[in-house]
Amino acid sequence: MKPDNTLIVNRLRRIEGQVRGVAQMVEDDRYCIDILTQVQAVKAALGRAESEILKRHAACCVSEAIASGDASEQKVKFDELIDLFERAKR
Repeated sequence: MKPDNTLIVNRLRRIEGQVRGVAQMVEDDRYCIDILTQVQAVKAALGRAESEILKRHAACCVSEAIASGDASEQKVKFDELIDLFERAKR
């Protein structure tokens, strides 16, 4: 069953609008702290989107690999998660 992507797509479109707003703030030479506040809001929103996508991956892809009983597929999914977390630390 294919998951409904509406929530994530809508969230990403809001983020896209926020980023355009930040760009406009820079063009308008707005106060730096106001711009930085909006950049932090964008980062937080991206973090929430990332978390939602990660939850979906665990609920669908990882759980399917576990249920399949295929050890090589389980290892692939586990390695993907480890790689993701290692990249996040950098």
